[in-house]
Amino acid sequence: MIKPSHYDDEGYVIQWIRSAIPSNTLAALNGLAEAAVQRKVLGPGVEIRLHTFDETNRRVRPDRIIRMIRRSGGRALIGLVGVQSNQFPRAVDLARPFLAARLPVMIGGFHVSGCLAMLPEMPPEMRAAQDMGIAFFAGEAEEGRLDQVFRDAWHGTLQPLYNYMDALPNLEGEPPPILPAQHLVRTSGSLSSIDLGRGCPYQCSFCTIINVQGRKSRVRSPDDLERIVRENYAQGIKRFFITDDNFARNKAWEPLFDRLILLREQEKMKLGFTIQVDTLCHKIPGFVEKAARAGVRRVFIGLENINPDNLIGAKKHQNKITEYRTMIQAWRDAGAITYAGYIIGFPGDTKESVLRDVEIIKRELPLDILEFFFLTPLPGSEDHKTLFGKGVWMDPDLNKYDLNHRVAHHPRMSDTEWEDAYRSAWDAYYTPEHIRTILRRVAANPKGRLKTTLTTILWFTLMVRYEGVHPLEGGAFRLKFRRDRRHGMPVESRFVFYPRYAAETLRKASQYLRFYLPIRRMLKAVASAPDRLAYRDLAITPPDAEEFEELDLYKATAGGQGALVRMRRLQKAAAGD
Repeated sequence: MIKPSHYDDEGYVIQWIRSAIPSNTLAALNGLAEAAVQRKVLGPGVEIRLHTFDETNRRVRPDRIIRMIRRSGGRALIGLVGVQSNQFPRAVDLARPFLAARLPVMIGGFHVSGCLAMLPEMPPEMRAAQDMGIAFFAGEAEEGRLDQVFRDAWHGTLQPLYNYMDALPNLEGEPPPILPAQHLVRTSGSLSSIDLGRGCPYQCSFCTIINVQGRKSRVRSPDDLERIVRENYAQGIKRFFITDDNFARNKAWEPLFDRLILLREQEKMKLGFTIQVDTLCHKIPGFVEKAARAGVRRVFIGLENINPDNLIGAKKHQNKITEYRTMIQAWRDAGAITYAGYIIGFPGDTKESVLRDVEIIKRELPLDILEFFFLTPLPGSEDHKTLFGKGVWMDPDLNKYDLNHRVAHHPRMSDTEWEDAYRSAWDAYYTPEHIRTILRRVAANPKGRLKTTLTTILWFTLMVRYEGVHPLEGGAFRLKFRRDRRHGMPVESRFVFYPRYAAETLRKASQYLRFYLPIRRMLKAVASAPDRLAYRDLAITPPDAEEFEELDLYKATAGGQGALVRMRRLQKAAAGD
């Protein structure tokens, strides 16, 4: 089972000594495969050996894997798992030597599932892969589906397509995601992942999850969660990323939090969690409070935009800008580090409006981390289906569909303006002055975690500025291998490749140091300030009724004014009731 990475702009695999986030798909499939081994699904006389590779932090050498298989004298199935659209070209390239060695190869993941869910026919890159002999798996592998793949591969009857998109499985009682500890130590902070639910009830047009995992919540039980936590804890893993796209809409959120609270408060297990939520989660009674007691230390919020017109156009009706300040301050009061995603390229955006909105966020919202994405028509989303159906140009190079590259045209900005707006937004948010402001806000909070916040800020800033990758696919110390280059691109001479790689590494180390040293001095000054707890600014001032007439969050756009009208209409209706 290989989780592929993808290529940088020069055609080299993006890979690190330690990567940012473990692959939950790899963990989930490994857990299912281990259960299949224990059940001896191929019969009592067949030994199944599992090998897992995450290419973001471990080099994949097909030649060595082929030799290992040949030495063992057995049969093999090469599974390229969790393949997203930007990883599909790399997955196909990895498949080539295995196919040449007459080993069966299967690709699964969001690209395959999303295309089959939303497009009228299989796209050209998938048809070409099938012509090479690659099999596809669409959907989820629980409820014995992986067992069937094992049996077919063993008997030499692997089907060209396994399509389970119309039959989403239940998760309760299924084998939990698990990876060996040697995988997890290759991630930053020895982090593991858990999916406690799949599916989201909302209809965001840019999202693929609702079309691949469905809009109905399917959940694991508290017993499942405890088993996952205990198995990882026994390996020394105490930090977890809960990969649910929106944990606030997991219908079992409360019993799941209650079980974690029990483990932390009665058994004194030192557990920490990162979750993803929507902007209305704070209105669920007890959600934020129980999240804090359960050990939630980092929260990713799908903010997406502060212009309600853009949000409505993307069918993100659940986002109410009138709730943003209350919601973020609730998480701040709980001691959580807040991350927010922000999409650039909605139809109403211009470079000027994007940078204006970034400044509004800096002044008026107490966010710690803001991460930017290009509005991208990902295969599997409604946006992609609409453009595809109209024959509108989209970049044919799937490797660019990583949310860090422009792959379409914008109705109001030129290609250059859109790309410049994206890069300028990163630069505008992570200025030394605003980093100091973020740290002062954290220092003024008795529950704030200054060093952890700064470490996260450094990660996000350095990846974008000096590595040229989005922080979520970043890592510690970039690895490059001369022969691991995209199919069709020349293998460079060692006399060109290695001196340039060494020079790049030294230059980036110098840039890292020049950026880090003054920020470190800034941290010490903020931490030692005698009045640190007295610091106040507009963003961390508790919301009040008067701010709706004063803040640019509501005044700067026509959409903001409309949001106020809708809020007051609802308030009036509620008062009338």
